[in-house]
This record gives sequence, structure tokens and C-alpha cells, in this order.
Amino acid sequence: MDFLKSIVMGVIQGVTEFLPVSSSGHLAIMKHILHINTDTGLLFDVLLHLGTLVSIFIVFWKDIQELILEGFKILGDFFGNTVKLIMNCFREDKTEYKKVLSTPYRRFVILIILSTIPTAVIGLVFESIIEIAGATVLIPGLCLILTGILLQIADRVTTGKKSEENASFTDAGLVGLAQGVATLPGLSRSGTTITACLLCGFDRSFAVKYSFIMSIPAVMGAVVLQLKDFSMDMLNQSVIYDYIAGTIVAGIMGYFCIKTMLVIVKGKKFKYFAYYCFIVGSIAVISNFVF
Repeated sequence: MDFLKSIVMGVIQGVTEFLPVSSSGHLAIMKHILHINTDTGLLFDVLLHLGTLVSIFIVFWKDIQELILEGFKILGDFFGNTVKLIMNCFREDKTEYKKVLSTPYRRFVILIILSTIPTAVIGLVFESIIEIAGATVLIPGLCLILTGILLQIADRVTTGKKSEENASFTDAGLVGLAQGVATLPGLSRSGTTITACLLCGFDRSFAVKYSFIMSIPAVMGAVVLQLKDFSMDMLNQSVIYDYIAGTIVAGIMGYFCIKTMLVIVKGKKFKYFAYYCFIVGSIAVISNFVF
């Protein structure tokens, strides 16, 4: 891993993580058709994911800060109500319970949790199948074509008005299910989840916000799973500065791509990415049978 390759991989990670073109699909196609080694090492993979996570925190920091604060308040009220429940069992003068989901951001916290559950279940249960799916270019190619179809739907769906105030828990579960399915190589996570949000009637700006914030637990979970195989022997002092440079580039590119996605969704301009996915996906499918 040299400095230039670190920068290139940082750009690829930052762009494909957030633009609806599927990073996993492109990596699979690069590996099989172009014979490019996309294995950058466990430590660098973790750092690249952390770089893109930082970009999400920067863009949506006010929302994330509020979610964290309200999350702790939810826990406080939950345990407070539990104590009151126990005390009310032993006295006639019952103490009134606090309403736990009393603010929109508290509902937002629960919505994110509910979306994370099906994603985690699908990712863990079907991990081996997902790995097999990326062993050829056929599945990534077909999934890229499906991504293009989803993006066309996203442009055509009627704009809804749901936000953290009135999105249902069922909506959260369905979007989480979509994120879990998007672990298939070639299915864009951002494209799939934003389309799912729009089909559930989410406001377009909230759909983008929800898609990226709900990715935080999923990405952090993937990082934790990777770290279990990490040892200090993997830390190569000679390339650590190259890794850091790639991580910074991934974060910077991720920041601008998130901002770009906000404009794309509002302007209903997914079609250009859809055409791109159709072309790349078709090339991958054809090459599977030709080469």
C-alpha cells in the first residue's frame, strides 16, 4: 500500500459509500473483470469506514447530538418508570409514569433502533450467502440493474410528508429490512434505503437524513466485527501515514457526497445514476457469460 493507492481507495470509499452506485458491487466487478486487487488490509478497511462515519457526524452533527442526549433521557425515564412500577405495587397512592416518547427526537431514536434490528439479523444470518454472491460478477451485475430500477422509482414516487414526528415503527422496520437486503453486492445501500423511505411516505430531506444516520449503527457494527480479527502485528508503522491520508480523503469525499445526495433527492435527479447502474450492471452480466 503506497501513498497514491491510499488516496485512490479513500476517494473510492468516500464516493461509493454515499452515492447510489454500490461500493460492494464495484469492488466485486473490479476484482473479477479488471483483475484489480481490492484487498487493502483489515486496518485500512476499518480506517476508511471510520473516515466516512466522521463525514456523517459532521453533516448531521446537530441531529446526532440531539439523538444521543434524548437516548440517555429515554433510558433515564425508562428506569424511573420501572422504579415507580415497583413502588406502585406496594402502595395505594399510585405515582404517575413519565411519557418516554415525549419528543420527536425520542421517536427518532426508537425508529433508528427498530431499523437496525432487521439489518443486523439479515447481515448475521446470511453472511455466508452474501460472501458467495460476490464471488462472481453475475449477482453484483443483476443487483446493479435492480439498483437502477430502484433509483428510477425514487425519482417518480410522490413526495411524502413523514418525519421523525409521524413516521411509524412499521416504516422503520421496512426501511431496516431494505438496508439488510442492500448488503447484497451491487445493491446500493443509500439508493435502496432512500427509495424505501420515499415509498413509506418520508419527506425527501428526511429520507436522506434517515438513510445516513441509520447507517451509523450498521457501519459501527461492521467495524467491530472486523476489529475482532485485528492484532497489533497488523500495524505497519511505515504505511500508517498513508492510511491516515486515505482516511482523511474518504471523510472529505464522503462529506461532499452526502451534500450532493441532499441536492439529488430534492431535485429528483437519480435517473443519471440509474443509467450508470444499468450500463455497469449490464456489462457485468454479459461478461459473466462471455469471459
